[in-house]
Amino acid sequence: MGPLDLSLHLLNFLAPAAALAVALPLLARVALRGTAGRLGWWPQVAVLFVLGAMVLAGGLWWFGRDGKMATYGALVAVMACGQWALLRAWR
Repeated sequence: MGPLDLSLHLLNFLAPAAALAVALPLLARVALRGTAGRLGWWPQVAVLFVLGAMVLAGGLWWFGRDGKMATYGALVAVMACGQWALLRAWR
């Protein structure tokens, strides 16, 4: 596998985490007006992307392959909980 193929595989592997990391803060600003949280938009995206990448890597390690629906379910759950914590929604 060449470097171009490797980078394309890595980008496709991380695409679900990147899409959710961008979508969650945007949708939270629209749906939950007045709960901006302490962090700005970009730090929220960065934290959520790291959380999502860790979940995807854990799913790859646990199942031995990428693309399992259980991994994607865990990705959504962990990133939603991360967004909830970043917004300090327990207050």
